[in-house]
Amino acid sequence: MGILDSVNDVLKKYSGSGTPNTTDASEHFDQVAQAAPQNVVAEGLSEVFRSSQTPDFGNLVGQLFNNSSGEQKAGMLNQLLASVGPGTLAQLAGGGALASLLGGTNKELTPDQAQNVSPEMVQQLAAHAESKDPSIVDRASAFYAQHPTLVKTLGSAALSIALAKVAQRQKAA
Repeated sequence: MGILDSVNDVLKKYSGSGTPNTTDASEHFDQVAQAAPQNVVAEGLSEVFRSSQTPDFGNLVGQLFNNSSGEQKAGMLNQLLASVGPGTLAQLAGGGALASLLGGTNKELTPDQAQNVSPEMVQQLAAHAESKDPSIVDRASAFYAQHPTLVKTLGSAALSIALAKVAQRQKAA
């Protein structure tokens, strides 16, 4: 019996060629996130971040950031900053404020500092990070897979894409 067999009936709803009813996507995502390994959930989230059916990566990360706790904000910001390096901040509109929080060092932002960063700044930073280092999408997906309740703030359409990817993986297993 596979790891995801307990949610096989749920995943079948997302494995067809048609568009699934997204009404229950939030509840279904909860069930799958509890049953599936985080790397499988992360694959689904990578699909969401790369999908032409969702806003771009920067917009989605900005939205998630806006709904995050201080710890979650700091965690994502530090990942983005590691992808672009501190010198990049001067190139971004409003990046000077973020650079001043860092104090010109390579230290990590604290949750309190992260609370002072706008979702718009994170959106720009995420878009820039993706253009410089496309693997940031997978690292962000792995990060957010640890926070399924936060992911649900993306909405039913995004959750359906993630669930379809998990269903596709389950079908191939």
